[in-house]
Amino acid sequence: MKFMEDRILKDGQVRPGHILKVDSFLNHQLDISLLSEVGKAFYDRFKDKGITRILTVEASGIAIACMTAEYFQVPVIFAKKSKSQNLDGDLFTSVVHSYTYGIDNTVTLAKKFLSANDRVLIVDDFLANGKAVNGLIDICGQAGAEVAGIGIAIEKGFQGGGDDLRARGYDLFSLAVVDEMNADSIKFRS
Repeated sequence: MKFMEDRILKDGQVRPGHILKVDSFLNHQLDISLLSEVGKAFYDRFKDKGITRILTVEASGIAIACMTAEYFQVPVIFAKKSKSQNLDGDLFTSVVHSYTYGIDNTVTLAKKFLSANDRVLIVDDFLANGKAVNGLIDICGQAGAEVAGIGIAIEKGFQGGGDDLRARGYDLFSLAVVDEMNADSIKFRS
């Protein structure tokens, strides 16, 4: 959507290694007005899907998930990247590779928060190769929950994760799809 593309062009920075730095508004310092627009856009797209849960992975997706859940009036759940001592009971787990950090994380979600009765909207700040989203899809599959949609703030279209998810039949909606980027320019998919 135009508002996300405009903000990327205004405040985003391209770094070596195909890194798009948007920490001034999306994933370090948060522009709450922008995040509210993100949540509203996801609501407008998926409001007729019977969403019962918003699912993301910690940490950058949590703010987007919360603003989206405000519109849907459903709970936010998020997969944790490290097992803490306060996680009790049975857990869903999936291994997720972080493109940004170059490491694998075993993400966990308490089984009591997701069931076969749920229709899930997965949201996240970025989609590159699709590893995080695929890990969340895996967790939904373990629970028997239906992935009713996927909302992404910024998709790096040139890295193929979004194309793969669409080819597999997922309803993926990205607010901005970057097809090319370098230090001098960013080009978005039409």
